[in-house]
Amino acid sequence: MDKEEYKKLVDKLTPKENKKKNALVAFLVGGLVGVLAEIVVVIFVHFFSVSRTDACLWTCLLVIFIASLFTALGFFDNWVTKAKAGLILPTTGFAHSVTSAALDYKRDGFITGIGANVFKLAGSVILYGIISAFFFAILGVIIYG
Repeated sequence: MDKEEYKKLVDKLTPKENKKKNALVAFLVGGLVGVLAEIVVVIFVHFFSVSRTDACLWTCLLVIFIASLFTALGFFDNWVTKAKAGLILPTTGFAHSVTSAALDYKRDGFITGIGANVFKLAGSVILYGIISAFFFAILGVIIYG
């Protein structure tokens, strides 16, 4: 079997994804997460008498905690498989990546395991986020004085 025949065989046997369905599922699930978060914000504001700003901060912390807990319990990955990108929003995706890395390296100890590898997946997001923020800040100073 030459390379061309092998490539045709691989293309034939590779499962095709339904991009429209995946986009719709991600949109609906991401929207549902947003609606649930907004409900939590309203609950914090009305029942706990905190400002909207503080309610948003507490909701963000709650979402991070829930995503990390569900990752640690082992079923967040299954949900992501079904919900596609809808659950990998910036907050939940970041929490999931940090918790996953910590769990993968916990046997190596706190320093050389968790400490050295906890940001292995999320490190590039942090790096390029900081670099982008730096350049956008410079651009903002140039444009707005």
